[in-house]
Parts: sequence; structure tokens; C-alpha cells
Amino acid sequence: MSVAFRRESDEDHKEPRFELPIPPGANLVTARGLALIGQRIAALEADLASAETDERREAVRRDLRYWHTRQTTAELAPVPGEDTVAFGSRVRFRLNGRERQIDIVGADEADPATDRIVFTAPLATALIGTEPGESVEFNGREDAIEVIATGAIP
Repeated sequence: MSVAFRRESDEDHKEPRFELPIPPGANLVTARGLALIGQRIAALEADLASAETDERREAVRRDLRYWHTRQTTAELAPVPGEDTVAFGSRVRFRLNGRERQIDIVGADEADPATDRIVFTAPLATALIGTEPGESVEFNGREDAIEVIATGAIP
């Protein structure tokens, strides 16, 4: 039989397990974001204690390494003021004739489905530094976004 058809073990053919990628740049967090990281770590530690297989334990350990790194490198951002859009702001604005509201948060807290966007997203970067009543360029259009109101995320 040809060597090409023999398999020494299943271990030789498993997909490699890579570490979870850490987003580049500063790890800014809101108070809520820091609490969520702590909750995630607690849940994973409970999973690790109840994991029944070596494969599951290793997967949970990998996730724990990621979240411990995120907790260690977290920089709690100051609460923003009411007059200028910043990290941690809730912003109400008009884009394409439609009024929207978003929260500008850190990478681990971001969830576009619930209108929580990461501070490095194009929309967030266009809004940061603006004030209510101001219009800003977005996607190559002048005055595409009109900032209506801003304040700290409650």
C-alpha cells in the first residue's frame, strides 16, 4: 500500500488551534465594558471547572487567555461631557434623512445590532469631536450627518 493512503493518527490531521486575535490599538472600555469582561471571565472559569474533555478545557483556556489579556490591558475611559461626542457617548444624529442613536464603545462591547459601535468604526470616527448642531462629512458627502444631541451613555 502506498504511504499516501496510510494515516498515523488523527492528531496529525487536526486543524491547528490559534490564539484569538487581539484587536490592534488601545483597549478603551466603558465602565459597562469592563464589567462585561469580568462577567465573561467568571463564566469561562465556571466552564473550565465543569469541562469534561481535554479538548474542551483547552478551548476554554484559550478563551480565558484572551479575556485575561483584555482585562489587563483595559483602559477605563473618562465619562464624556454633554457638549462634545467622545468615546462613551450616546449620540443622536440624522443621516440620509433618518434619525438614529448609537453608543460609541470599545471593541469587546461593540454590537452593531444593538446600536453599540466600536470607536474605530468609520461612523464613530466621523462623529467623535463634533457638537450638537454640527454637520459633518461622511462617505464623501459634505454635511451627510447632522449631530442632534450627545451625552454620556447612561
